[in-house]
Amino acid sequence: MTVIRSVVRGIGSYLPARTLTNHDLAAMVDTTDEWIQQRTGIKERHIAAEKECTSDLALAAAKKAIAAAGIEPESIDLIIVGTSTPDNTFPATACAVQAGLGITTGAAFDLQAVCSGFVFALTTADNFIRAGQARRVLVIGAETFSRILDWDDRTTCVLFGDGAGAIVLEAAEGEGTTADRGILTCHLRSDGRHKEKLFVDGGPSSTRTVGHLRMEGKEVFRHAVGMITDVIEDAFAATGTSAGDVDWFVPHQANRRIIDGSAKKLGIPLEKTVTTVDRHGNTSAASIPLALSVAVADGRIKEGDLVLLEAMGGGFTWGSVLLRW
Repeated sequence: MTVIRSVVRGIGSYLPARTLTNHDLAAMVDTTDEWIQQRTGIKERHIAAEKECTSDLALAAAKKAIAAAGIEPESIDLIIVGTSTPDNTFPATACAVQAGLGITTGAAFDLQAVCSGFVFALTTADNFIRAGQARRVLVIGAETFSRILDWDDRTTCVLFGDGAGAIVLEAAEGEGTTADRGILTCHLRSDGRHKEKLFVDGGPSSTRTVGHLRMEGKEVFRHAVGMITDVIEDAFAATGTSAGDVDWFVPHQANRRIIDGSAKKLGIPLEKTVTTVDRHGNTSAASIPLALSVAVADGRIKEGDLVLLEAMGGGFTWGSVLLRW
């Protein structure tokens, strides 16, 4: 049986030039390098420059992904940007990226699912491609979380960083088996009852301000591993695969303990788990494409590899994508 698959043709990433280390943070708030590393695994993160916006990061990553795909920007039918830190309330950051690429056709929009944003955007792009409504889709995860942090709150300001990652998806024919290249299955979840555990205390309709990120860290950690494994088990059931078939596990880079706990519960060896949280911190929707880009660039992820993605974010939202690179 012939099916349409969404195949990755190119990937790119961008990190701001400024690096903020744990030692730098220790001079700003009551914390230490040891305290941060012990609880999160983070050593440093990148922070956007004063005039550097989310769209700037997204555009830089997009250009690299397009170059890697060997295509012209005008051939892209759709741009989806997963972000919780848009340049403006409107228009969409994706429209700014579209203009920056010189594209005047097709569509562009943002998708907001916090740290799950890239997984939700990838799933949305896959649905557009399989429905025949787009042939090439540029999917971006981009954030400037440094703009919504309370830099006096040591429990949150040490966790997050800025960055962007992008991939080009293209329609291709497959045989309907797990040997096909491209996205094999996607699974998304949300549960709005958990809002108070991870949210931003501002917005145009409520406070008319941007607000700051607020988090109940212990509660988020308590729910994370169970929710993550739930959608991954669904992915295995949908494809008849198992943890033993996975070549690379690329989780959302929130916290090293959550990453290790999820891999252990799923039976995925840590040597098959891509981890960049130590260098990037939690870059929310950008974390998965950033990690993917690192693993592709250093030769770990190769064509034909079975790659498992997962993320969990405020809302709560969570999801998984299983694809063959």
